[in-house]
Amino acid sequence: MPAYHSSFLSDTDVRIIGNFALLPLRTRTRGPAYTLPLLPPDADEINIDTESESYDHLDETLTLFRANTLFRNFEIKGPADRVLIYGILFISECLGKIKPNMTGREAEKALNTLALEHFALPGDPTFPLNALFAPARDRNEADTLRQYISQMRQELTIRLLSRVYFESATVPSKWWLSFTKRKFMGKNL
Repeated sequence: MPAYHSSFLSDTDVRIIGNFALLPLRTRTRGPAYTLPLLPPDADEINIDTESESYDHLDETLTLFRANTLFRNFEIKGPADRVLIYGILFISECLGKIKPNMTGREAEKALNTLALEHFALPGDPTFPLNALFAPARDRNEADTLRQYISQMRQELTIRLLSRVYFESATVPSKWWLSFTKRKFMGKNL
């Protein structure tokens, strides 16, 4: 059984920096991403319909995380797959920061700190996935990519926390935490 690929591979009208797609996001976080409409107040944020105009690649990343984490090999078919890879590896890093005895508030602080801390970009010597990602052409592109990835990381932590602490605000889901030891493609950020 092959790994799942991004459904956003067919989107050709997105900006690409290096070979990383800057896909639209449903977010309130400021950044360079095109903003999709927010969900209606009565909508289920966890089980959003893939045909909804508010469905974005972060919803897809959270959905495909569990299945794709089990794979050591992943064939990259386009820039949207690279965004998926980065998102899955970032979720793994986030789950590693959440401890079984952390409350939702403590986890929120830890993950917000992780999302906002300085991170390496493709092309930087410390970026662990340089074999898969092309660097930005110039400093302006690198700054835009950093802002986009930062925006993506912040929104991903918000959505991940709503899933990990779905049943209880004081106890994380053991099922989600069971994926902390898994390494997608044998890599981490």
